Amino acid sequence: MRQWAWAIVWGLMSGSAMAQVGVLNLYSARHYPTDEALYSDFSKATGIKINRVDSDDAGILARLKSEGSASPADVILLVDAARLWKGEVNGLFMPVQSKILESAVPAQLRAKPTDSGGSAWFGLSTRARVVVYDKLKVARQEVDTYEKLAEPQNKGRLCIRSGSHPYNLSLFGAMTEHLGPAKTELWLKGLVENMARSPKGGDTDQIKAVASGECVVAVTNTYYLARLMRSSNPADKAVAERVGVVFPNQSSWGTHINVAGGAVARFSKNTDNALKFLEYLVSPEAQNHFANGNNEWPVVQGLKLDNPALKAMTGGSFKSELITISAVGMNQIKVQQMLDRVGFK
Repeated sequence: MRQWAWAIVWGLMSGSAMAQVGVLNLYSARHYPTDEALYSDFSKATGIKINRVDSDDAGILARLKSEGSASPADVILLVDAARLWKGEVNGLFMPVQSKILESAVPAQLRAKPTDSGGSAWFGLSTRARVVVYDKLKVARQEVDTYEKLAEPQNKGRLCIRSGSHPYNLSLFGAMTEHLGPAKTELWLKGLVENMARSPKGGDTDQIKAVASGECVVAVTNTYYLARLMRSSNPADKAVAERVGVVFPNQSSWGTHINVAGGAVARFSKNTDNALKFLEYLVSPEAQNHFANGNNEWPVVQGLKLDNPALKAMTGGSFKSELITISAVGMNQIKVQQMLDRVGFK
C-alpha cells in the first residue's frame, strides 16, 4: 500500500477508535475475497466493528516495527510460517493464554509457550505443499517424495516458483530439519539441475505449465490446485484434469504444510476483542469457512469437510509432517545462503 494510503488509514484507526469496546483493528495478509464472510459474521455475532488494513506479510511486519507502541493494530493475520516466527522473535506480538486456542490448535502449529505460559501466535489454517505431474508422461512413483524431484530421472522436468518465495523458503527450511544442511544443499542443487525453465510466476502458473507441456512436474500449494478444480471456467477445469497430484513422503515424515496464523499485536489497545476474534477463528464455523471458502485445511482436528476438491485430492486424509514451525523459521537464513550458492533464483 502506498505511504499516503497507509497514513490515511492509520489516522482513521487512531485516537478515540483505538480503545472503544466495539472496535478491532486488523492488519491482514489474507487477501482472499471469501474471507469477507468471516469478518462480517464475527461483527454480527459480537457487535465488534473490524477496521481492516491489507498488505503482505513482509509489509505488515515492517509496519509494526516502524510504528512501535503507537501502532493501532490489535490482531495480525499472516499467511506464512516463517513470517509468523519472525514476528515472534522480533517481539511484535503479545503472548496470550486461551484454553480455547490451546485445545484447538496442535502444539506444532502454534508458538512455543513463553515463561509466562502465553503463546505469541496460533495457526489457523494450513496448506500442503504438493507435487503435480503430467499424468500422461510421468509415473506417480517417480515423484512421490520431495527427494525424488532432485534425482536424475527428473532432469529437465521441473517447474517451480522463485526459491526465495516464502512458500518455498518454508519447504526448504523443513527439508533442512529433516535432512540436515549438507544433504539439503545437495538436494537444492539437484532441483536447479532438473528445472525445465528458470523459476517464474506463482503456483497457479506452475500447474498450468505442466498442463501445457512446458514441464511435466511442478510444486504447488494445494489451494491453488483446488481453485482450478472448483472453477466454472472450462479452461481451468481442463488444466486440473490433465494433472495428477502427489502428497509427498507419505511413507516417511509426511507432506510439508505451511500455516496461516494469527497473533495479538504487542501494543494492542483492544486485547479482549483481539482474543475473542482469534478464538472465533478456531470455531467450527470459521474453520469450515477456511476449508470451503479458500480451500485450506483446518487446524482443528476431526472436522468434517464439505470441500469436494480437497476430498478428491486425498481421498479424505493425508500424513503431514510434525516438525515445529519455529524450527522452520530458524533455518531461513541458512536456506537463503544455500540458494545463493547453488544458483536457485
